[in-house]
Amino acid sequence: MSMNSLYNGSLPNGDRGRRKSRFALYKRPKANGVKPSTVHVACSPQAAKAISNKDQHSISYTLSRAQTVVVEYTYDSNTDMFQIGRSTESPIDFVVTDTVAGSQSNSDTQSVQSTISRFACRIMCQRTPPYTARIYAAGFDSSKNIFLGEKAAKWKTCDGQMDGLTTNGVLVMHPRNGFMQDSKPGVWREISVCGNVFTLRETRSAQQRGKMVETETQELVDGSLIDLCGATLLWRTAEGLSHTPTLKHLEALRQEINAARPQCPVGFNTLAFPSMRRKDTPDEKQPWVYLQCGHVHGYHNWGNHREEREGREGRLRECPMCRAKGPYVPLWLGCEAGFYVDAAPPTHTFNPCGHVCSEKTAAFWSQIPLPHGTHTFHTACPFCAQQLSGEQGYIRLIFQGPLD
Repeated sequence: MSMNSLYNGSLPNGDRGRRKSRFALYKRPKANGVKPSTVHVACSPQAAKAISNKDQHSISYTLSRAQTVVVEYTYDSNTDMFQIGRSTESPIDFVVTDTVAGSQSNSDTQSVQSTISRFACRIMCQRTPPYTARIYAAGFDSSKNIFLGEKAAKWKTCDGQMDGLTTNGVLVMHPRNGFMQDSKPGVWREISVCGNVFTLRETRSAQQRGKMVETETQELVDGSLIDLCGATLLWRTAEGLSHTPTLKHLEALRQEINAARPQCPVGFNTLAFPSMRRKDTPDEKQPWVYLQCGHVHGYHNWGNHREEREGREGRLRECPMCRAKGPYVPLWLGCEAGFYVDAAPPTHTFNPCGHVCSEKTAAFWSQIPLPHGTHTFHTACPFCAQQLSGEQGYIRLIFQGPLD
């Protein structure tokens, strides 16, 4: 099983340790899962002991200054627990940082106030087939505790158990028809601390919870999207990844395009997609595209009128082939194989970033409304998280072959 954040194969400044763009989940040598057991109503000595005992996992629900409910958790030999969050403390298995659309380096993200929780969520995986994975809001800290303060949304369920939501929430969307060519977007839901499913709150941190959706579960499926309010993760299963193109396959497709020797219709020079390791600065053979029409060229200054360069529409260029005016950007192959829904050739590009992938992959992601900020959604390129524009959000590329 693996999770991918919205980057093109690696973080802008490279993957390091627990902070990387792709996380693989493997069966642990020894189970570390937990499950709820005893409930204490504070302030009782047992509650205080549960909170202070670093060998005892617990969730503390503060109802008022005078009353706190503490739920103790016991060891579960049937599950493995994996925790995700912004914190670099040891209980966090996968450290995530805010995804800034189109960022090329971590310096682009440093001035941003993070909205991701330090201990955002936890995933419990069954250690035996079918290895079901379930997601829960909030993760245990270094003291093995989860604290829901007075201001957090919390409540007592009809069977007398406690439940609650984290400040900015954990949202999940399961695709319809699985993660493949015929996939369609599902509906975004919020997951509670106890793993119950709710409709979305009016805004991300509203006090009033949504309605409980009893027909749905917190089980993750191939292609499930997990949003942590600042970073969106794609969940892939081992079975799903077995049908996904490999990096080797994507590299073969890149070489196949380059072997066809596409040419620039203006300079007549041969174009070539650079190595997938180089995905930041364009080189001299880099293909560029006019996003209004899809005609692929090399970089040149034709149609770069002075008033367009200096005016408000500085990115507008006129295509010499069809005279359509629009943005003119370099093309980059999408190198995160986990985002592809099929293994077809890369024939389309997202608008306006220039990331290239198969038609079905572009069509799928252009339908997915991704959470943005505290109460809006927009479609975005999976390889850089940049908001899509244009009628469809992607266009077909028109290459010119060699004249000989």
